[in-house]
Amino acid sequence: MHDIKAIRENPAGFDAALFRRGLAPMSSEILAIDEARRAKILAAETAQAEQNKASKEIGRAKASGDEAGFERLRALVADKKAEIARLNDEARAEDARLTDLLMGLPNLPLADVPDGEDEADNVEIKRWGTPRAFTFQPMEHFDLPAVQSGMDFETAARLAGSRFVVMSGAVARVHRALAQFMLDVHVNENGLLETITPVLVREEMMYGTGQLPKFGEDSYRTEDGWWLIPTAEVTLTNIVNGQTVEAASLPRRHVAHTQCFRSEAGSAGRDTAGMLRQHQFEKVEMVSITHPDESLAEHARMTRCAEDILERLNLPYRTVVLSTGDMGFGAQKTHDIEVWLPGQNSYREISSVSTCGDFQARRMNARFRPEGGGKPEFLHTLNGSGLAVGRTLIAVLENGQQEDGSVILPDALHPWLGGRTRITADGGLA
Repeated sequence: MHDIKAIRENPAGFDAALFRRGLAPMSSEILAIDEARRAKILAAETAQAEQNKASKEIGRAKASGDEAGFERLRALVADKKAEIARLNDEARAEDARLTDLLMGLPNLPLADVPDGEDEADNVEIKRWGTPRAFTFQPMEHFDLPAVQSGMDFETAARLAGSRFVVMSGAVARVHRALAQFMLDVHVNENGLLETITPVLVREEMMYGTGQLPKFGEDSYRTEDGWWLIPTAEVTLTNIVNGQTVEAASLPRRHVAHTQCFRSEAGSAGRDTAGMLRQHQFEKVEMVSITHPDESLAEHARMTRCAEDILERLNLPYRTVVLSTGDMGFGAQKTHDIEVWLPGQNSYREISSVSTCGDFQARRMNARFRPEGGGKPEFLHTLNGSGLAVGRTLIAVLENGQQEDGSVILPDALHPWLGGRTRITADGGLA
């Protein structure tokens, strides 16, 4: 959420930042509501002072036998009490209007984020690895002979509908090994705290990280009011919801491997074949909670953590900075990491690493207490995939495919597979 004081101080700058995100100016509407809210509060405080003064005078009128004055003052106190209640109700209504308006506005981009309308305006900042030159026409993952027995979309459709998959055998084993490999690297080498969280959350947690109120259709809600998480960003970030932590405890770096659930609203017709875009998938998610002075350096660090996983798996990738028109709702700046998929002959997103500044912390009322004392300040939050497990599986399968239908698996993954090095053409692990 946005700082109303900052908007008061620089409404033109706020509107200019919204314009970069393709939105019309909003400062006039915001400040009009803010002014009305503050006017109601001031009027209530004035009425309260008048009530207090009249209350003191009632006793003196009673003691002096001034019955007319006593009755007049008693009526005044009653009127002021009703006026104060009305003004406070009106102030609360204006405050709710202001909060609803601010909660629906996206984060403001950092100055170095490229302007643009969509993904075509993203800027590549890094490329690693050379896509393999195949001596045959590479297939997409779902067509590989090695995968046919272990990736069952028909059974999944009978069980749950489209955009689900049943994995078994070698494919399931490699999928699990990838998640364990990622977790072990992040925990043992990158210093992240392995964390297991619920996948069902209260509605206020979805507000905290920005999935609500605008993007409810992208997620699933139970009849009991819980929401299925679209990513562990929701749970890991909300660990500090409503908390004031000590500055000395920062940064806090978490990693979690969870199921994720997305309705994929608005994606009709996109990536319908295979398991690239699913309603249920697994992801290893990184979240950092930092001091404001450290968030940009942490963003670079988290990006490297994600890139390193791909390098260890020898998967070519490129890193891009998202343009203002392609960034997510809560981000100030985002690096997308796109892995090479030879079956599609293109790079596809496998991780988004974002710094959110204090945007989510304001929504969550999450603060830190500065060392040496001082007024608590809002934390900075960051999140990023490290990585999407299913998409990493796709990349491993497609980049390792052989002409005979088998798949050679990355060397880095062998220890997590008991020394096995490939999936045979008939779907075995050898």
